[in-house]
Amino acid sequence: MDILETLARIMIQSSRRLRVNRVLNKKLQGKCGPSPAQKSQKKTVASMIINKEEPVVIPPPEKKPELIKSKPSIDQLKSDLGIDPPLKRSDHASPRATVAAKMNKLSKKTKEKSSPTESPSSAKPGKRVKELRRWDNTATGAEAAALDYSTTKVNGNSTASGNDATTENELSLSPSEAKNLASLRGTLQEGFDELEVSSGEETEHESDDEETRENGDDQHQNTSSASSGSFMSSLLRGLKNTASGRALTRDDITPTLDHLRDHLVHKNVAFEIANRLCEGIAERLVGVQLGRFERVSTRVRAALEEACTRLLASGRRVDVLRDALDARASGKPYVIVFCGVNGVGKSTNLAKIAFWLIEKDLKVLIAACDTFRSGAVEQLRTHVHKLNYIHPPEQHDGETMVELFEKGYGKDAASIAMSAIAYAKDNRRDVVLVDTAGRMQDNEPLMRALAKLIMVNQPDLVLFVGEALVGNEAVDQLVKFNRSLANFSNMEKPHTIDGIVLTKFDTIDDKVGAAISMAYISGQPIVFVGTGQTYADLRQFSVAGVVKALMK
Repeated sequence: MDILETLARIMIQSSRRLRVNRVLNKKLQGKCGPSPAQKSQKKTVASMIINKEEPVVIPPPEKKPELIKSKPSIDQLKSDLGIDPPLKRSDHASPRATVAAKMNKLSKKTKEKSSPTESPSSAKPGKRVKELRRWDNTATGAEAAALDYSTTKVNGNSTASGNDATTENELSLSPSEAKNLASLRGTLQEGFDELEVSSGEETEHESDDEETRENGDDQHQNTSSASSGSFMSSLLRGLKNTASGRALTRDDITPTLDHLRDHLVHKNVAFEIANRLCEGIAERLVGVQLGRFERVSTRVRAALEEACTRLLASGRRVDVLRDALDARASGKPYVIVFCGVNGVGKSTNLAKIAFWLIEKDLKVLIAACDTFRSGAVEQLRTHVHKLNYIHPPEQHDGETMVELFEKGYGKDAASIAMSAIAYAKDNRRDVVLVDTAGRMQDNEPLMRALAKLIMVNQPDLVLFVGEALVGNEAVDQLVKFNRSLANFSNMEKPHTIDGIVLTKFDTIDDKVGAAISMAYISGQPIVFVGTGQTYADLRQFSVAGVVKALMK
């Protein structure tokens, strides 16, 4: 019953709402009037009566838009839109000329357009105007002249190119730099200064420390007696360490050798070389009888010092000055080739050796055979300028003491070296210094090129330039350089490395182990040592000084 009552109420309410809506619609129509659509649809009796006397008015037909009979041309449409017609190619015009004409017309249009900003040319005088960035490769006249290094001879700074001597620009030096260069004149005329190896204080009593390490176990076992510090215990310990009157065994020398091996590695000797040296000393000392009250560590250290001295002094002695003078007497130039890895200072130390030779009154020709590295030729040219400033032709009877032979970049280094040697022979140059590109020992194409240069030109001396900073890397470099020169030369007796130039020797203090490693591997002497940045910072290798620094 409740559901029926609810439905009845809902129906009553909906009917009431419908009636209310109808009343509201009628009221709204009465106020607003009928709509235009209702008026047009409403028919009356008067409208249906036809009067035959009245003329029938026929409305005129609507005018339709006229169709365009002729289609406008493409050129007319382009002109209406502001697009220029394409240029007509004449019979004799090339595609390049057509493109140039289009570019000229485009540039004229851009100039005609007004710029909202003020142009630099129309700026007021005295007002600072920001220059626009240039994105092309063009240069103004002043910029091109500043970058041109190919003309005018000044102060006798000449460069040999091909078979003719070309001239170079003047080197601009600051007053302080000119003063420093002038002060170098005559510094190496009397010879090299002694090679000094800077280090800390010498450990004169290092052997006592080693004996203490050897007997560390005994000291731990006898702590009570050691703490007492009695005279008898120290005397017995000293007698045990001296091993007086008996032959040395492997057990006697092993503790000292282990300590010396670590000492050599700390001094930058390659581990493999240090191990071989210690093994050789052990084989030589086993069975040797010690003298009265002679210590084991003292005997082992003396044997190691003797082995290092013999190692560094072995091999043929290289006297560059004597050989160069002999070659000049025979009427041919003395040729030196410099090789090595990248960044070790080949060009810088080549210039130092050139300065030393000029100080000895020898005329030098530098051959720029590094045609790979950008700036290599310019670096040598700067060195030539500075060396000629230190020794101008006026002080040598008008003779230019150093010249540069170069043929640019990307050329064959072997042919450049051959041309340089021929030029030196024709122009009575005493020494030819051949600068080569730096190359890693694993780069086979560059190692083949170096072997070809040496095989074709047969220089008098091949110097390997290496850093004094390296340790184990020095062994790998020298072994692979010698192996490549032997394998790629296609000769029965290949010309390998004859000597070593150690650079950056002033940066290692007393860690001179690289000299031991290089001399042990190559079996060749260390000829020169670079000790600084100036041309006078060149020394001859001192075996005694290096061994002294090594044993500190």
